[in-house]
Amino acid sequence: MTRSEFDDIRAFLADEATHAGDLLRIARTLIDDLEYARMREAILRTHYLRLLTAARATVAAESLGAPDPLTFVKHELTERGQLPTDGEAAQRILSDARTAATLLACLEDQATAQTRPRRMRLRRCVGTGRALPR
Repeated sequence: MTRSEFDDIRAFLADEATHAGDLLRIARTLIDDLEYARMREAILRTHYLRLLTAARATVAAESLGAPDPLTFVKHELTERGQLPTDGEAAQRILSDARTAATLLACLEDQATAQTRPRRMRLRRCVGTGRALPR
C-alpha cells in the first residue's frame, strides 16, 4: 500500500460523515492486504533460505574440491527460471550486478556523509477533504 493510500484512509477515518459500514469495509480490505503481505513475505523468505542454502553448499563443495561445485546454485536458479541461457543474458546480468554494486556504494557514501542527526518526522493527515475511490 502506498503512502497516498494510507493518507486517504486516514482522511476517510477522520471524516465525521463516514458510516460504520464503510469502516467495516476498510477494515476487511486492510486485513486482506495484511494477510497477502504476510504470505508474500513467507514465500520470499523461503526463496531466500533456499538460495542461501545453495550458496553455502556451493562454497562448501568448492572448499572440498568437488568436480562441479556450482551444481547447487545452478539447480536453484533453474528451478526459478533464472539461469542465464546465453552469453548475452550473462553479460546483461553482470552489468546489472556491477550497476547495483555502484549504486549501493553511492548510497553508503551518502549515509556516512550525512552529518546532521535524523529526527523522526511526524506524519499527519492534512484535511479531511479526500475521498476513497469507490
